[in-house]
Amino acid sequence: MSTEATRDVNVALSEAYAEAQGQIARTDTKTANLTTFIGLLLTGVTVAGGALSLPLAARIVGGLGVAVLMAAGALLLLTARPQLAPRAPGTFPHWATLTAEQLLTEVATDRRPVAVVTLARLAVAKHRRIQRAVTLTLVAGGLLAVAALIAAGGVVA
Repeated sequence: MSTEATRDVNVALSEAYAEAQGQIARTDTKTANLTTFIGLLLTGVTVAGGALSLPLAARIVGGLGVAVLMAAGALLLLTARPQLAPRAPGTFPHWATLTAEQLLTEVATDRRPVAVVTLARLAVAKHRRIQRAVTLTLVAGGLLAVAALIAAGGVVA
């Protein structure tokens, strides 16, 4: 008999539930770190750009870079925004819609399969938004680097 056939479903569900919760925690940590990073970049660009007399081309390219950076920040804020609409049974937004008596009935039933699927979908959606925000941040960094080269006279505009 294979090890997959003898695997305890209760243990597997507990592991899957913990994994889904862990992935959401990872996305929250990444979101916080990236939001801080983007905030620091925007502060640096604003201070540096405001202190210098920049050629028009550098201001245009730099402005595009800042706009893309702000889009990345907005995407991260949406990632951090809690999803509180009533969700699947077995998740805390659903529990918040119940009375105390309904909650007792609810927790007496193992809802982990539904909760795992719901949490996994939420984690995947958060990871996708983070992925897009990182891509936007890289694009913004490229635009800001070009603007810096233009300002330094390294690129003829």
